[in-house]
This record gives sequence, C-alpha cells and structure tokens, in this order.
Amino acid sequence: MALHYNLAKVYAISDNDPDFVHQIVKVFVLDTPIDLDHIKLAIEEKNHQKCFEYAHKIKPSLDLLSLNIALDEVILIELWAKSLGKKKEVIELYRSVSERIEKAIKEIKKDFNLKNVII
Repeated sequence: MALHYNLAKVYAISDNDPDFVHQIVKVFVLDTPIDLDHIKLAIEEKNHQKCFEYAHKIKPSLDLLSLNIALDEVILIELWAKSLGKKKEVIELYRSVSERIEKAIKEIKKDFNLKNVII
C-alpha cells in the first residue's frame, strides 16, 4: 500500500499500462538517488549551478509520483541555488527531501518487487 507516493498520474498518462508504470518506478528508483547524491555534493562544494540543475532534473519525477512535499522542498533548493545562498541554509532542507525520497523508494521497491535493483 502506497503511503509515501501515489501513481495516479503515472496510470493516467499510461492508459493503465502496468509495464509502463513498472518502467517509470524502476527509473525513479535507479536514477533519483544518484541525482540526490549530485545535489548533496553540489551543496557541499557550494556549486549552486550544479545544485540547481540536479534539483530541476528530479522535479518532474517527484511531481509524477505525487511526492508533493518533496517537490516543494526541491523547489526551495532551486531557489536557494538561484540566490547563491549559504550552505547552512539548505542542509536541513536537503536532509528532509532526501528522507522523503528514501522512504518512497523503499516502499516502491517493496511494492514492485524491486529488491534486487541496485542503486
């Protein structure tokens, strides 16, 4: 049972095609942690441009899986990057979005039997 994500949008755009849905969640599980690592590294290195690019990249996936709070937080990370903010201003925000995505991925892996998918 999905508590941390919602696939209504995915099913809507796929005409309820289970193979398409499975492919979308698999890509999310594989790609998003890598993008989060890039965001974290960019924050640590104070590379605002790189941070903005990777935050911007994951927004559509978060929207598609209805991870709305994580999406709002990523938008705030983008704004932080645009404003060339200080590292301490964004660390907790990153930690929160990372935890939300991690919970969703854990749940997706269980729900779609993706336990063998290596991140």
